Amino acid sequence: MMTTADEVVGPTPSGGRVKAFLRLVMIEHSVFALPFAYIAALTAMFQLDKNIHWGRLLLVTVCMVGLRTFAMAANRIIDREIDARNPRTAGRELVTGAVSVKSAWTGALVALVIFLGSAALLNPLCLALAPIAVVPMVVYPYGKRFTNFPHAILGIAQAIGPIGAWLAITGEWSWDAVILGLAVGVWIGGFDLIFGCQDVAADRAEGVKSVPARFGIAAALYGARGAHVVTTALLVWYAYATDAGFFFWLGLMIVAAAFAYEHSIVTPKDLSRLNRAFFTVNGFIGIALFVCALMDLLVRGLTI
Repeated sequence: MMTTADEVVGPTPSGGRVKAFLRLVMIEHSVFALPFAYIAALTAMFQLDKNIHWGRLLLVTVCMVGLRTFAMAANRIIDREIDARNPRTAGRELVTGAVSVKSAWTGALVALVIFLGSAALLNPLCLALAPIAVVPMVVYPYGKRFTNFPHAILGIAQAIGPIGAWLAITGEWSWDAVILGLAVGVWIGGFDLIFGCQDVAADRAEGVKSVPARFGIAAALYGARGAHVVTTALLVWYAYATDAGFFFWLGLMIVAAAFAYEHSIVTPKDLSRLNRAFFTVNGFIGIALFVCALMDLLVRGLTI
C-alpha cells in the first residue's frame, strides 16, 4: 500500500482519473484473494460434474474484483483524514487530490452495483447473501477506531470470498468452503498484523488502534506466526476434507516453506524487508497454491 501520487493541478483527463482510481484501490492486489476463490470454485465444479463452467468462473471473478474494489475505495474514503497525518500514507490519491472524494464514491458505487449484478446472475442465494458480504468491508476501516483487533475484522471480510465462490457454483452451503474461507481469513489477518508494524508510531500518535500499536511489534509478529500456523492447519484440514491429491499437498509444502521464509526476514528489530514479506511472499503463496490445486484437480479428472 505504499503508493504515491503527485498533487494534481487543474482538471484531470478522464483516462487519468480512471488510472488514479485504479491506483487508489490497488487493483493489482486482487492477487491476494482471487486464487483462493478460484480454488473454491474449481473444487466445487469438480465435485459437481468435473467440468469447468467458464461463464460462472467469469462471474465469480467479476464479483470478487467488484467487491474488493468497493471495499478498498470505501476504506480510502473513510481513512483519508488519518492517512493525511501519517507520513507513509500522505501520498495516497485522496490525500493529494489525484482522486476527489466524489470520484472515489462514484467508483465505489459502480463497483458495488457490478458486484450485486454479478451475484444476481449467479443464483438467488448469492444475491440474497451479497449484502452480508458487504458489511464487514465497510466495518473494517472503522474497526481501528474502536478495537485493538481490526485485523480480525479484515480476516472475516476476506473469509467470505471462497465461501461465496463455492455458493456461486453450487447454490448450496458447503462446510469445505468454510474451512478454506477460515484459512484465507486467518492468513490475511496474520499478514495484516505484520503490515501494521510499520505504523506503530503514527498509530499511537493518532490514537489509531491495532495489535502492534497496543501490544508492540514483537507481540504482533508472534501473533502473525501463530495465525499462519493455524492457516496451515486449516489448509491441511481442507485437503483431507476434499480428498486432495499429490499436487495439492505439494502446494501445502510450498506454502509452509513460504511462511517460514516470511517470518525469518521480519523481526522486531528489523522491519527493513517488511514489504518483501507482505507483498512478494504473500502474493506468491496465493498463486503457488492455486497452481498446485489446479494441477491436482486436472490430474484427478477436472475437464477444461
